[in-house]
Amino acid sequence: MSNPHSPPSGGRGESHAMAAGDQTMAHHTGPGTGITPPGHGEGHNHAAMLADYWRRFIVSLILTIPILALTPEVQELAGVGFMIPGQAFVVFLFATVIYLYGGWPFLTGFAKEVRTRSIGMMTLIAVAITVAYVYSASVVLGFTAGMGFFWELATLIDIMLLGHFIEMRSVMGASRALETLVRIMPSEAHRIRESEIAEVPVSDLVVGDLVLVRPGEKVPVDGEVTAGESDVNEAMLTGESRPVRRGRGDRVIGGAINGAGALTVLVTATGAETYLAQVVELVRQAQESRSRTQDLANRAAFLLTVTAVTVGAVTLAGWLVAGEALAFAVERAVTVMVICCPHALGLAVPLVVAVSTSLAAGNGLLIRDRQAFEAARNLDVIVFDKTGTLTEGRFGVTETMPQAGLSIEEVLAPAAALERLSEHPIAQGIVAEAVGRGLTIPEVTNFQALAGRGVEGEIDGRRLRVVSPGALEGVDVADERVQRARSRGETVVFLVEDDRVLGAFALADIVRPEARAAVTELKRMGYRCMMLTGDSRTVAGAVAQDLGLDDFYAEVLPHEKAERIREVQQHSRVAMVGDGVNDAPALVQADVGIAIGAGTDVAVESADIVLVRSDPRDVAHLMRLSQRTYRKMAENLLWATGYNVVAIPLAAGVLYGAGIVLTPAIGAVLMSVSTVIVAINARLLR
Repeated sequence: MSNPHSPPSGGRGESHAMAAGDQTMAHHTGPGTGITPPGHGEGHNHAAMLADYWRRFIVSLILTIPILALTPEVQELAGVGFMIPGQAFVVFLFATVIYLYGGWPFLTGFAKEVRTRSIGMMTLIAVAITVAYVYSASVVLGFTAGMGFFWELATLIDIMLLGHFIEMRSVMGASRALETLVRIMPSEAHRIRESEIAEVPVSDLVVGDLVLVRPGEKVPVDGEVTAGESDVNEAMLTGESRPVRRGRGDRVIGGAINGAGALTVLVTATGAETYLAQVVELVRQAQESRSRTQDLANRAAFLLTVTAVTVGAVTLAGWLVAGEALAFAVERAVTVMVICCPHALGLAVPLVVAVSTSLAAGNGLLIRDRQAFEAARNLDVIVFDKTGTLTEGRFGVTETMPQAGLSIEEVLAPAAALERLSEHPIAQGIVAEAVGRGLTIPEVTNFQALAGRGVEGEIDGRRLRVVSPGALEGVDVADERVQRARSRGETVVFLVEDDRVLGAFALADIVRPEARAAVTELKRMGYRCMMLTGDSRTVAGAVAQDLGLDDFYAEVLPHEKAERIREVQQHSRVAMVGDGVNDAPALVQADVGIAIGAGTDVAVESADIVLVRSDPRDVAHLMRLSQRTYRKMAENLLWATGYNVVAIPLAAGVLYGAGIVLTPAIGAVLMSVSTVIVAINARLLR
């Protein structure tokens, strides 16, 4: 593929909403990189909110225990009975602390929803706990005749705090994608000035500086090689599966890993102008441009809020007009409010999420974004990265081709003996093949690396070489198998003695055995399967044909990957499955981003769902679990709101003439029953 050093253009795409508070996640910087993504510090605020919800939940839960212990109705259910002096006021005091401290996020959220004219869950919770608290307080203080229900108030606040905590945790970590990207860059460089080498922070480098990149080190910034020659591994940045040869006049990317040679590099870009910094910017733009969708729970909460407030007010006014006492009218209105309290609604989604997350973990899935997980049920196209996702990301021998009547063992063993002394990925592939076959690898003497050509050495007195085609020096290899391997984009090297070719080895990035099963199953389920890769068209075409993919894109640079996803999104809902830094913008751009767990950290952090086992077959498991999870959520939301169709009229007193009246206590029981049903239904997902 072509050398990917042109600056990627930014692009904005739509993806998924982030839950709990619509907070933009922070984008931090790594030390000394010179890359400083914006938004620094906002993630700390989000983490503080999460910690605050947890603190309020723990404190409220602890204070709920004495309230339950001192409530006569609870004592009766437990088969015990006792009283302490001032019992009602003690319960009132604890409930007041829970209402003010535990309910504070909902009260302030209610105020915000009123200001923005977007009433929803916070409004409903605030109205429910306020009505319950005011009514119960008026009973305790003697202003109203009746029975308080502080225990319902306390448990309601506990459950809603826990539900919001679970929801907020699903969005934590979004900012770490950019942090991980930045950490790819080394923090220091070896700057050369006046023939002296000095260690300096990467942020101190300027265009025109010379830096030394020693074997095995990361290239500190984008630049041009002025001296030296080496194989450079750019797989994490460009998706190129094989190391690329870089020498004088070639450009190198900051963050790439140098091979066995030393390079002197002229700095051509620093800070925000570097290739990696622009990939960071692409991820940031995609994250910030994610569309805000309103989930089912919020829509249901809106309807329930309007219903509860409207019916409560109408009930109060209606009974007063009918000539009933204020205490009776208030009790009817309060019963309506209590029976509408969102215990079940608040648990409907989080409980299913908790169960499905546990099931997913047992099947090798890690769900990071709930809304994306739910959206997976509606996907049309699954787009796979090639290297490290459909393939193993390492060279392996696809075919051994002995010549001159020799056996596979007779050519593979000496080739592995020579390559065992080399660190090149091709060499490692040949050695792995010999080891896998259980061959005895002979000793090598007078070993020598042939720069850019291969290796040579003596085995049992014979001078043998393993070389690339360019080092054959006119030796003709008339073997159709070699030509077929080359036509598939595979790398071919030769074992040579003098001017005679003893054997040839075709090597390629090994296709995962489970990838075939994954594509077959997904296509059977009705999904179109595509591949997106930075590798050459020849290599990509061979892999696509082998796996039976519907289509593929090859020689695609990181910024182009996001663009290709946008193209497919014009007519389909798309999931992207990948593992490399070059996949990060595409993972964020896709409707659902799925990362291979064994891949780079940035792919994991940029994705909505992680395949922990690095098994592409888990994509099919994900789709099935998403469909079943959404069905359970819909059932729970239907029950959590649907029972109100019957309960609200009864609470309002429509059958009062027939002697049927629901008290606040009965309303609380009905509310609790709906919560139990929702919990049981969520467990049935197992």
